[in-house]
Amino acid sequence: MTTADHRDQLIFEQGTPGQRGYSLPAQDVPSAPLEGAIPEGLVRREVSGFPEVTEVGLVRHFTRLSTWNYGVDTGMYPLGSCTMKYNPKVNEAAARIRGFAELHPLAPDDVAQGALALMHALVQMLGEITGLPAVTLQPAAGAHGELTGMMMIRKHLTTRDGNPRKVVLIPDSAHGTNPASAHFCGYEVRQITSCARGNLSVSALAEAMTPDVAALMLTNPNTLGMFEDEICEAAQIVHAKGGLVYCDGANMNALIGRARPGDFGMDIMHLNLHKTFSTPHGGGGPGSGPVVAVKEMEPYLPTPVVVATRDGMHLDYERPLSVGRVKAFHGNFGMLVRAYAYIRSLGAEGIRKTAENAVLNANYVRARLRGTYEIPYDRLNMHEVIFSDHKQNEYGITTLDIAKRLIDLGFHPPTIYFPLIVHGALMVEPTESEGLAEMNRFVEAMQQIAEEAKTQPEMLKKAPVTTRRSRFDEATAARKPVLRWKAGL
Repeated sequence: MTTADHRDQLIFEQGTPGQRGYSLPAQDVPSAPLEGAIPEGLVRREVSGFPEVTEVGLVRHFTRLSTWNYGVDTGMYPLGSCTMKYNPKVNEAAARIRGFAELHPLAPDDVAQGALALMHALVQMLGEITGLPAVTLQPAAGAHGELTGMMMIRKHLTTRDGNPRKVVLIPDSAHGTNPASAHFCGYEVRQITSCARGNLSVSALAEAMTPDVAALMLTNPNTLGMFEDEICEAAQIVHAKGGLVYCDGANMNALIGRARPGDFGMDIMHLNLHKTFSTPHGGGGPGSGPVVAVKEMEPYLPTPVVVATRDGMHLDYERPLSVGRVKAFHGNFGMLVRAYAYIRSLGAEGIRKTAENAVLNANYVRARLRGTYEIPYDRLNMHEVIFSDHKQNEYGITTLDIAKRLIDLGFHPPTIYFPLIVHGALMVEPTESEGLAEMNRFVEAMQQIAEEAKTQPEMLKKAPVTTRRSRFDEATAARKPVLRWKAGL
């Protein structure tokens, strides 16, 4: 729904010629011509349509816009597989400590000892938590970590056998970035169909596993919210024919402190520090996707690697089998500080409790909404639960309608239409940081929508109805986005 008052105007549509928000003090140095100082082609004499507003008008405009946002600081954000949880603000304060935030990335080792010590300590922590001691902190995000991991696998197999092999096996419940990462590294991707329980089919894996397979690449817990309970058998099948097992660790918040991937046969995996270890995904950015691996994979880690010596911390570049640098400087360092602060503040007991709460909350939502929404895999799940729109389809209501109506009721929509193997999927991840009252409010909103599907289906088709703008033409918005203001458009 739209309103036509001035509050909906763009900043370009506000103001009056001659208005000023700030005036520069009188010049106290001699004037100098632009010519010669700036190339003529880069000088703009005037800006057409530039808004002229007062200071108070400017402040009110942007303050008003900020109130239209929705985020984890304003309410539950049940975006499945993305772990949009609240994180203590002390982690943000730690990342802004001047010694970290203002340290030049080219500072020599001897004046960056604190930052290097933090990185070295974080490497030890992540190695202990995952049971995979070879760690690089460089990758900038989860998909970047996948790419780095697959590069390491290829380098390892080439070094070991003189042949990188050709195929990577990936279950149909995988994250969409997995096939892309494998393909980028030169592998042919073959899909493994999940079994009726929503897990990797071990028999299908055994049939597909040949000496030409470089790796099995799977997510655990998978995108159906299920723990791969035959993971040890799967790893044995792959290892028996010389392959490696790559684990997508994006859902690691369900396992930390409870299970270590290194103990159930994983060879290499990436972590999403910005999801599992502080900072919501996309909620302040940038991300960070460290790769952890078995000791055998250590020679292939990107350079440089932080090493501890009697003389202090140093960056080691002399690693002849390394896949090389994958990120400028030392990765997204601020994220490393946040993750370090998160782990240190929680401790071993707190980390374990985090995973327990993530699983408890997801199963609470599943149990409360059973009977209201179809649950394709109705068994104990991990950090997230998948519903479908099957029951609401009877009244012409789709997953998209349900998601849009949730906005009216005060919630960010969950992930929808993913994983692809569930028709009309709604992937809900309440996360470990939500309390009982907020989850009850979410459950009641979902129950209200299910009732409205029966009694007011046309209203759901128009949702959201309480926002500044209602439903967009999604295809046009995605394919022909208008991202820049133009006069008269």
